[in-house]
Amino acid sequence: MDEFKYVDGALHCEKVPVRALADEYGTPLYVYSAGTIRDHYARIRSAFSEVDATICYSVKSCHNLSILTLLRDLGSDFDIVSGGELRRVLEIGVAPERIVFAGVGKTNDEIVEALKVGIGWFNVESEEELENIARLALDAGKVARVALRINPDVDPKTHRYTTTGLRETKFGVDIERAKQVFKCFRGRDEIDLAGIHVHIGSPVNTIEPYVQSMTRACALIDELNNAGYGIRAINLGGGFGAHYDGAEAPFASEYAKQIQPLLANRGLAVYLEPGRSITANAGILVAKVLYRKASGEKQFLICDAAMTDLLRPSLYGSFHFVWPVDPGACAVPSARSADIQLDGSVLVDVVGPVCESGDFLAKDRWLPSIEQGEYLAVFSAGAYGFVMSSQYNSRQRAAEVLVDGRNAKVIRQRESYDDMVALERL
Repeated sequence: MDEFKYVDGALHCEKVPVRALADEYGTPLYVYSAGTIRDHYARIRSAFSEVDATICYSVKSCHNLSILTLLRDLGSDFDIVSGGELRRVLEIGVAPERIVFAGVGKTNDEIVEALKVGIGWFNVESEEELENIARLALDAGKVARVALRINPDVDPKTHRYTTTGLRETKFGVDIERAKQVFKCFRGRDEIDLAGIHVHIGSPVNTIEPYVQSMTRACALIDELNNAGYGIRAINLGGGFGAHYDGAEAPFASEYAKQIQPLLANRGLAVYLEPGRSITANAGILVAKVLYRKASGEKQFLICDAAMTDLLRPSLYGSFHFVWPVDPGACAVPSARSADIQLDGSVLVDVVGPVCESGDFLAKDRWLPSIEQGEYLAVFSAGAYGFVMSSQYNSRQRAAEVLVDGRNAKVIRQRESYDDMVALERL
């Protein structure tokens, strides 16, 4: 599922040794595989070809301009959640009608700019938001094309912070209320309320929650169309899983096999908003071991990468497989699993230099003995990795490198201290 492989005891990204990248560009360092992104995008597009789904890559998962450009060239449309993401997509020359604007708290300035450039769809999450978009569209002499996000009250069995389809979350409106929304906004010239949007959370590693949510959404669409509302589109959202610990996520074809029959022959335009399933396994974070430390029976590897570089373990308790970049004669595990324990390995916590006890990348992992100055690879870091990084403790954000075959290029320079203070100079 990705192009990060050990060859003769050394980790490679496609045809490039990861150690060479870390030596040249420093650490912490994000490394992405262009070939993996192409493969994952193609799998999703092929899987949902029977319903001719429009793939709208979720920019929030990994927003580097070079990666967005790669996906643009593959034919992707884009899902955004802010004015900043709108700017990123426009920056690479994407036609505005290929943009879907989601999110629960769009500001007036963001809405006006999106109307001005002529985006394809707004995914709307409340009656007040819809009323506000209608007012701003009327003022601008525009027609806003809208999909109403419904809350199907389906539990995707993921982390409570990333569950979005239950009734008690801040996202969407419940199905019964949705009917009233359509009734209230019927006949408004400035609003083309023509779609239903559903997004139940992420990562969702089982298919049944999608079947439940699509069944409920399609029943609503049938009821609305029988009443003459003319619903033309359904947006499934995203949330498909990725392989963090072994192979826990279904393939795109497995999701599609059960979802597509629910949507076929309905005459609906179908939209998907995948992010994690395209980029998570397409990126790693490389860290250097600064110090080794024993505290009682506890062993620590203190690295130059931290929660400021990869927040997911501290925020969600997320698992990322960690292994030396150059294990040499040590065995390379056949699977990236939390259960790996090879002969000669040591139980350690992999932690960063930030002044928080919650600053860790991995806890209680069996790793080969590793020396000060060696590199570790933190796998499956391509989604919600760099995009969630920060300058806490006045740390410079990492550089990013994109590898394509034998070629590697910097796609984001490492921040300098001058970059860090530039906006504070008065």
